Amino acid sequence: MSQNNLTPFRKAFGNKEINYLKKVISHYKKKNVDPGYQGIFEKKLSKKFSKYMHGGYSKPVSTGTSAVYVAIQSLNLKINSEVLVSPVNDSGPINCLIALNLKPILIDSKKMSYNTDLNQIKKKITQKTKAILLSHVAGNTVEIGKIYNYLKKRKIKIIEDCSQAPGAKCFQCQPRCNICKNKYAGEFGNVSAFSTMYRKNISSGGSGGIVFTKNKKIYRNILEYSDRGKKIWKNINLNDPSLASKPALNHNTNEFSCAIAISSLERLKMNIEKRKTILRKLILELKKTKTCKPSEFNNGFSPFFFPIIVDHNRLKCSKITFAKKLKLEGVGLLEEYNCIIPK
Repeated sequence: MSQNNLTPFRKAFGNKEINYLKKVISHYKKKNVDPGYQGIFEKKLSKKFSKYMHGGYSKPVSTGTSAVYVAIQSLNLKINSEVLVSPVNDSGPINCLIALNLKPILIDSKKMSYNTDLNQIKKKITQKTKAILLSHVAGNTVEIGKIYNYLKKRKIKIIEDCSQAPGAKCFQCQPRCNICKNKYAGEFGNVSAFSTMYRKNISSGGSGGIVFTKNKKIYRNILEYSDRGKKIWKNINLNDPSLASKPALNHNTNEFSCAIAISSLERLKMNIEKRKTILRKLILELKKTKTCKPSEFNNGFSPFFFPIIVDHNRLKCSKITFAKKLKLEGVGLLEEYNCIIPK
């Protein structure tokens, strides 16, 4: 199967992005000032993203790792608090916990999945557990409704890492939980983090991220921790560092990245549907062979990548050799997905 006749190449930067960049240049040229941060395009992205998430508060930041870092900080967890962590994750979120003097506790995945589930979470909860950093991997959500209900009763905070799943919905339970029917991934947690790096479903070009919450108090913490401890919402001189309320780093993004992300967000729903159409065709092709079979697919999927299960017992070569030969045929794939945290 050639990639050219089955799946189009991923291309997130086009004429719409170029037009939005021109708008940034035109706006600031007309104002005769340099484009900085926390400007009109950042505000527009924040407003659009919050509306997409059915209300709440959004803060664009410089990277996806920054989004996770600020999200964790916004909860003001005590030093050495135990935080449960999904097993499939980028190194950035783990390093954020370590840098913030928190104790990551690794939980396992459910069988035949990159995502964890409530049963695995229950095995790791102790009296010291204060929060969970929960990843939705590949565009497929965890069983977030069940997890949310269970952890809320135990007053354990949820940080959702939606970097690979903006626009995804939970279809893990049948019948579906009522709480999941009208919510996207990121609406369940106390706070959520999204990556908008150039390969993600919402792209801001290069690096980028968004921190999201429904809680106004947490949102104000997000604002402070994203800009060196400044109370951004107050009428104060933001150029005066002596007015900072707490020690924090500079995670600000820029107007050009926000403009690109606006364009990407505006076609997110369309892109999700197009990618699901492609995957449905791929799944039909995979059903013709006994060597490869598709991983879980449901209507709530927001495809970022799609795991394919290979029966290595049917191969006459190693899995890696098999994958490399497919790549030579034009099939875009990764031989292995190594974003798995070792114990």
